[in-house]
Amino acid sequence: MSERPIIALLYDFDKTLCTTDMEDYSFIPSLGYTPAQFWQKANSFGWENQMDGLLAYMYTMIEECREQGITLNREYLVKCGEAIELFSGVREWFDRINAFGDSLGVTVEHYVLSSGLKEIIEGSGIAHQFKKIYACEFYYRDGVACWPKLDVNFTNKTQFVYRINKGVLDVSEDRKLNDSMPDDSKRVPFTNMIYVGDGLSDVPCMKMMRSYGGQAIAVYQESNRTGVEELLAKGRVDFIFPADYREGTALDITVQNIIRKMAICDALAAENAAQMRGIGQFDLPYQETLF
Repeated sequence: MSERPIIALLYDFDKTLCTTDMEDYSFIPSLGYTPAQFWQKANSFGWENQMDGLLAYMYTMIEECREQGITLNREYLVKCGEAIELFSGVREWFDRINAFGDSLGVTVEHYVLSSGLKEIIEGSGIAHQFKKIYACEFYYRDGVACWPKLDVNFTNKTQFVYRINKGVLDVSEDRKLNDSMPDDSKRVPFTNMIYVGDGLSDVPCMKMMRSYGGQAIAVYQESNRTGVEELLAKGRVDFIFPADYREGTALDITVQNIIRKMAICDALAAENAAQMRGIGQFDLPYQETLF
């Protein structure tokens, strides 16, 4: 366990930290498709073959690149990530929130839980800000993508919340993830988690937050504001805000207030534990007078 309490911010990526699906900026145009054409092709292939939608789009990426003579390697995907358009204030957000946590005596960590591609996120310029990026990945043979290595779909995102909770961050450690663990030994309590997403694909994680004492936030652009307002009306999120991460925005102020509340709760719990340990040092007759 860390000596300082840890507060974890968990983010979706597409339309949460950047303005649209990450493949739309550079990868899909490089194939000569519009985003609508590519996603129709990938989704149709998935429906026809009763296939997981994310595996279908990853397969389509491999096949399209093979047919067009494009080498689908890590370097190419990372390069595609350089075209990502982040929301206002995202680049400065992490250091500012970390510093705020430091001022309260807590450590803030950032994680991505995304159905996009890890390699493209690595090219975005902010990958170094995350303790762990959980996103779809390819397995590479002779340097070329040939098979999906990891599929992070809408429902299995929740397993990664458990990984963060227990501190079992390696995806190959399934047995350790499922081992019983006392709540007080878990690295990041659910009550110290904030999930930030943008829509229905985030609902399973948002529901976890609200069920286990964390906080769920939905961010929006005007194009999806109605859908996000429905999430709030149906009690699926705690707060909704425009996707503006600049200092002094409503999102910035509320996240800092949540972190402050979590830090206070951690401090009170630590004080209570210290007092309980002190009571345990008294002799039995004195304990009996207390109760």
